[in-house]
Amino acid sequence: MTTLVGTGPLLRFALRRDRVLIPVWVAVNTLMVLSMPNTLKGLYGTPADRADLLRQLETNSSLRALIGPVFDDSLGALTAWRVGVYAGALAAVTSLLIVVRHTRDEEESGRQELIASGMVGRRASLTAALLAAGVANAVLAVLVTAGLAGQGTAGALALGLGLAGVGMLFATMAAIVAQLTESARLARGLTAAVLGAAFVLRAAGDASTNDGSSPLTWLSPLGWLENLRAFADERWWVLPLFAAAVAAQAALAYGLAGRRDLGMSFLPTRPGPPTGRLGTAAALAWRLQRGGVLGWSVGFFLTGVVYGGLTEGAADLVGDNDRAREIFERMGGQTGLTDAFLASMIGMLGLIAALYVVASVLRLHGEETSGRAEPVLANAVGRLRWAAGHLLIAFGGAALIMLLAGLGFAAGYGKEALPILGACLLQLPAIWLVGGLTLLLYGTAPRLAPAAWGVAGAILLIGWIGPALDAPQAVLNLSPFGHLPKLPGGEMQWPPVGVLLGGAAVLTAAGLAGLRRRDMTT
Repeated sequence: MTTLVGTGPLLRFALRRDRVLIPVWVAVNTLMVLSMPNTLKGLYGTPADRADLLRQLETNSSLRALIGPVFDDSLGALTAWRVGVYAGALAAVTSLLIVVRHTRDEEESGRQELIASGMVGRRASLTAALLAAGVANAVLAVLVTAGLAGQGTAGALALGLGLAGVGMLFATMAAIVAQLTESARLARGLTAAVLGAAFVLRAAGDASTNDGSSPLTWLSPLGWLENLRAFADERWWVLPLFAAAVAAQAALAYGLAGRRDLGMSFLPTRPGPPTGRLGTAAALAWRLQRGGVLGWSVGFFLTGVVYGGLTEGAADLVGDNDRAREIFERMGGQTGLTDAFLASMIGMLGLIAALYVVASVLRLHGEETSGRAEPVLANAVGRLRWAAGHLLIAFGGAALIMLLAGLGFAAGYGKEALPILGACLLQLPAIWLVGGLTLLLYGTAPRLAPAAWGVAGAILLIGWIGPALDAPQAVLNLSPFGHLPKLPGGEMQWPPVGVLLGGAAVLTAAGLAGLRRRDMTT
């Protein structure tokens, strides 16, 4: 047990460091789930409406691929169908971020070496990271179970435990990847890639069958969550699959952690070529972030293709449902249903792109705290020039992924390419405003820089759930995306776009001014 000495203090330290990240992401996930019963009650208020929905989903393979099959017509079962996969994916993202942050990130920054010099066991840091992820997932499970108990206690408990199971499965997977790689960025990227593969496997399986029985579905942890069948004659025997997978992965992570030196990995980073073209700060920034840009680009393009292909099917599914039409039009503007669906889906991708720009800008913070920025700035490279290279990737990368999303929408939908591309690029002022705010936090108060994730989470919550909850316009206006014109189909309004662009420029300039004047981390 000496290898676990110091776990308690490290756990308290981890929870203190994540006092913003964990509550915000758990709250976003919980509210997304708990908002669904009332929304679905308005959409499908009668048994006939719900029965008609089930019949349509049996023949609509595209929507099954996107959301999954539905196993019962109760409001609880519809809630598990509508948000289960996405809530599970969000729990997985939260968990992998927590584990990598408190394992590989700590080793990269050098803090783990200082901690290990004290009375701390060899596996204490890994244990504390997994326990921190466990706390986040336990809170999520309790809140979901309590919030949905009115729809059925057994179903609420099954869904809550299923979401926690997905979260812990990816937490232990991130723990393994953190032992294999030397880079926290690579550890996050590889674990996220596994999550993406799990989503693709589930989607492919659900497209081929309407009852979740495809072998491809069973190869995905998200498929396990789906086949738990919360609120639809629960399959409790699925939960031991999560427990077994979590235990096996945790055992492997602990075994690997005991067989490597601090700071090392089983898959060391390959050395670069003896000569190269990293002659500028911008070239270095591109070298460091090109993998992330490529991953986001491919993901947004493929998502655009899928959503574009679903556009006509969404109109067929909504049919004469006035409440569903109202929600789509509130998200996408007072236009035809097809345009409203396109506008709402493009708006959702804009919200997600805000997460990209936060991560890309915060790469500056990671380079500084890890000590890698110091040798760069010790040469003939000023702070503003160094920061400008990363900002070019952050702001330019956001433009690239939204452009590719537009091309994907156009390819999937098959018409109206130019209006769709314009609508996608119109999201950039709001995305850049979020990036400017992130830079302001980093440049003026670097200790508060991670709070940008909380801001991005709150914006995502407002944009995703606000229209479904019929939130007041004043609440929706708290998000910069609430001020954008709803295109395609809506009326173009330049004043709010200009204000957002001006705000982004002011915040960026203020952040750079703060970075120029403050002391760098030593």
